[in-house]
Amino acid sequence: MKRVEILARGDVQRVGYRDVVQRIGRNLGISGTVQNQEPYDVRIVAEGEEEALKEFVEALRIEDGPILVRELEVRWLEATGEFPYFKIIRGDWQEELGERFDVAVGLLHRSIVLGEENLIVSKENLAVSRIMLDKQDQMLDKQDQMLDKQDASISILQEIKADTSEIGAIREEVSATREEARRGRDEIISTLKSDRMEEKYERLSQEIAEIKAAIAEIRAKVS
Repeated sequence: MKRVEILARGDVQRVGYRDVVQRIGRNLGISGTVQNQEPYDVRIVAEGEEEALKEFVEALRIEDGPILVRELEVRWLEATGEFPYFKIIRGDWQEELGERFDVAVGLLHRSIVLGEENLIVSKENLAVSRIMLDKQDQMLDKQDQMLDKQDASISILQEIKADTSEIGAIREEVSATREEARRGRDEIISTLKSDRMEEKYERLSQEIAEIKAAIAEIRAKVS
């Protein structure tokens, strides 16, 4: 068991510091006392296991709201076992009442500050929300534009499909025409190759030969 005597300096009076010290001591299983010491400090005496006391000392370095511990003067001693529990040694009731009032005012002020901070955060969140809504609107506009383009693409594809169908019909007509032309050509060729055409060709050739012979005789007589 060890004993530690602590003098806390800073904004430690009339801010609820003694209540916090008592709560920390009780939670750590430490016994002792805490009281105001003129003019502005708080005196703490505590006894318990050394490890618990070390944790206790570190926990007393508070910088939260109205409480601001600037310095801890610590002295280690041997325990005496004089404290059955951890208690607050209070002064005159009027002084204690005034301190309670000061604590209440401090807490109220802190609540106001927190409220203002929350209001600022809320305004920032609102601004962020508006920005996000604007971006969502922009995204929706882009989606609408994309849908319009998709509709236009679908319309074009449908037109192309219709044109493709017409082209197919035209191709079929062209193929049929080609087939007819091919058949006509084959018929002409077949006709040209027939025996009748060959006979006409031979007769024509014979007539030409006879004409040439007659011309030759006439030339001979003239000469």
